[in-house]
Amino acid sequence: MRPRPSQGQIRPKVSTLPRQTTEAAAYLDIYKLVNERKRLQQELEMLEQRRDRIQQRLTTIESQVEQLEQTARRLRDSIPLEANLARPTEAIAAANFNTLFLEY
Repeated sequence: MRPRPSQGQIRPKVSTLPRQTTEAAAYLDIYKLVNERKRLQQELEMLEQRRDRIQQRLTTIESQVEQLEQTARRLRDSIPLEANLARPTEAIAAANFNTLFLEY
């Protein structure tokens, strides 16, 4: 499994060198924040899509499980165990087989 990131607060990226407080530095910070906001919005959309797909799959699995349980219940109630075991031997005993012996 992949290691999970910590579930704490998302921390902003930090520059290693402090910049001078100029207009250009302010615009650079605005640009970085806008890009981070776009990235986080895209990530949130992808997570919502994944959540929807998972929810649909869980719904499908739940309906399949219910159908299989109904089938098993119906089979269990309709055919007794002794009758189910006796049928193959009766079919084999009633069948006429022509045998053929081959020597090598």
